Amino acid sequence: MAREPSVSDGDRDVGSETRPAEQTTQTTGLLGRRSYMKLAGATTAAAAMFATGSSADEDDYEVIEASGQTINVDNETFENKLIDVSNGNAITVSVGDDATIRNVGVSGLYQGDGFIFSIGGGGEVEFDNVYLGDGANKTGGDHAHGPGAVFYHRNASADVTFRRMNVQGYPNNGFYCSNSANGGAITWIDCYGKNNGVSTFRAASGEDSLHNCVAYNDDTDYSTDYGSWGGYTEDSGRPLWVHSPGGVVAEDCHFAAGSYPSAVLTHDGANATLDGGAISGGTSGAVDTSSAGSDPDLSVPDGVPTSPEEAVSGNEHGGSGSGDDEAVGNGDDEELPNALVFDGNETTNATRYEFEVAGDVEPSSGEDADIDGSLVHGVVADWSEPFRFDGDLEQLTLDGPATVSLDGDEIDPDDYGEEYPHTLEVEGEGEPTSFEVTVDGSIDLESSAAEDDETTTVSGSTVQSSVTDDTVTVEFSGALTDVTIIDGDATVRLDDDVIDSDDYGDHKLLPHALVIDGTEDDDPSEYTFTASGAVVESTYQDATIDDDDVIEAQSVTGDVDGHLDAYWFDGDIEDFTLVGNATVDIQYNVREQ
Repeated sequence: MAREPSVSDGDRDVGSETRPAEQTTQTTGLLGRRSYMKLAGATTAAAAMFATGSSADEDDYEVIEASGQTINVDNETFENKLIDVSNGNAITVSVGDDATIRNVGVSGLYQGDGFIFSIGGGGEVEFDNVYLGDGANKTGGDHAHGPGAVFYHRNASADVTFRRMNVQGYPNNGFYCSNSANGGAITWIDCYGKNNGVSTFRAASGEDSLHNCVAYNDDTDYSTDYGSWGGYTEDSGRPLWVHSPGGVVAEDCHFAAGSYPSAVLTHDGANATLDGGAISGGTSGAVDTSSAGSDPDLSVPDGVPTSPEEAVSGNEHGGSGSGDDEAVGNGDDEELPNALVFDGNETTNATRYEFEVAGDVEPSSGEDADIDGSLVHGVVADWSEPFRFDGDLEQLTLDGPATVSLDGDEIDPDDYGEEYPHTLEVEGEGEPTSFEVTVDGSIDLESSAAEDDETTTVSGSTVQSSVTDDTVTVEFSGALTDVTIIDGDATVRLDDDVIDSDDYGDHKLLPHALVIDGTEDDDPSEYTFTASGAVVESTYQDATIDDDDVIEAQSVTGDVDGHLDAYWFDGDIEDFTLVGNATVDIQYNVREQ
């Protein structure tokens, strides 16, 4: 049967879930473009000792007996705690900014009021290896739906990752996170839940996602030993419930409705997509199950703790299923020790970066940096890109307004290697040869030998020149993205190694030109356009190549302020928007192909 929400999305306080006043400060999440990640360089201070009961050895875990207390976790790590609620008392863990909850087990049937974990902060919040599988009942409060496991407040603004969690038998929601519609993003990875009364997974934002998770209903009775509730079986909750605005994707997840009419439901015009996995028991609302099977695997995903003791011991090999970590990063892998974060500082201007380390390197998020062994280069704008590595940071260049931090401390790129670490040489073979070179970075205009050659034009990140029996040398940072031999033959060397120019860029001479001219207007003009074919920035008609102009596939965003921008393109201009008074000229078949 249909159920009403346990608390409204207006964030009505329930019992002791109200966040203490001293924790109301919020911060903006650092990594705005990421789908899910572990924040590089996060502070991991040891949690304070809150227990009123006994404590295990220092290297083991601490036992905390519930006594109605509130534990505040803000900018720190709360880990290796066994929370004993078998005495029937309540406890609230209030989760603030940039907090980590790790290796925590709740032991005993919970009979308190409200939610055990209450998230009200911002930044990066992570739950990892947490057990709340002993269930709860309503004896501790008078709310219709009783206590829940995890609540995300309406005024929260955090990017939350739940990894390897086991949540069962809560009359209220297991994960009440539909307030993500008001800010933040929620990611579940390798999580397991069943028999949670209103819902197990409750989501809303288009940034919310689930990966290799399981939720279902069966006839498990979590409160047989407590006759005052008696015979309670919560077998009619929603495994996945998506609220407006929706757009939630569940990847390789498995859901079963049990006695409830639907396994996945949407509310108030929201939509959801199952990408792989399987579902039984039907759906309600706008749910795309076209790529999901019909025989869900309801076993516990690998790594999920199956008891409080397993969670607090830090056991990363619990569970009984065959979870697939490859799509989201294996939480069981040993983390590389050093953290490097490029922060775009919420600016729309692009910053190009390159770095090289002495050991292994891997991204902490799913972004599109190019990694070649221990060498990495990429672009960051109004987001941040984090990496982890081992060994020394040997080389670092930064071209733009972004900042970079190493293990939480901002650093100066000039302290790491050469400013222009790469050398490109184009050597003539006795006949006049024209060429064009583009880098995704910066060219050294002062020390480059190309600057002394009258036949050479250096504009932004592009060099155009010609050679006969001499050599043009260019020093640069970033990546070599294009080498075009327009006519003739030449030998091209990159860092002393001979390269094939055909291995770099799109070498078809694009036939058409698009020119945006801002030289006759005192005010800046902004433009965006999309071509049906390839597009590259050009110095045609003495145009300026501006590092702030951004090309993504066939789409371009840029601006002119007293100067001229030009592009070579193929096909047609499918869409063009201009804000300002610059003139726009499209010239077809300007050069032969």
